[in-house]
Amino acid sequence: MKIEEASLPGVRMLRPRRHGDHRGFFAETYSQRAYAALGVGATFVQDNHSVSAAVGTVRGLHFQAPPAAQAKLVRCGRGAIFDVAVDIRRGSPTYGRWAGYTLSAENGAQLYIPVGFAHGFATLEPDSEIIYKCSDYYAPETEGALRWDDPDIGIKWPLTSASVLSEKDAAAPLLAGFNSPFTFEG
Repeated sequence: MKIEEASLPGVRMLRPRRHGDHRGFFAETYSQRAYAALGVGATFVQDNHSVSAAVGTVRGLHFQAPPAAQAKLVRCGRGAIFDVAVDIRRGSPTYGRWAGYTLSAENGAQLYIPVGFAHGFATLEPDSEIIYKCSDYYAPETEGALRWDDPDIGIKWPLTSASVLSEKDAAAPLLAGFNSPFTFEG
């Protein structure tokens, strides 16, 4: 397993080893013991799987507030996505900053996003499948979102066409005036 520290503290880029031959490959995509040794100590309780048909589909920037805050471990099972984490912890020296990485079925990379970060992605290929683990159960009463294209955050999305959004994501609020439910505990 290769691990890379992201430009945001706590966010980690993980590259599980693949063992391949003429049939394809095998990869261990999660081991609680191995990941804990790499600093990913979250206990995951739910797996999610989504498919986005169109290139340029943007989902996010999403989060769940305490008491149901979620850390996530994200990978792409088919296609490719540009996956993003945004620090939304009040008092953090990196508040409002983002880190983004290409996750694809081909590269097998995973992104660990700790509690206190908003998460979003844009699809780079058609019919992209996103598979991710969450450290708490879905709790709609705690969900929140920020605008994916907020100029104060300034994410450089690698989109080559118009974005495809849900109504909820298109109407999400901006970071300015956002009262974050998360506090930096540095």
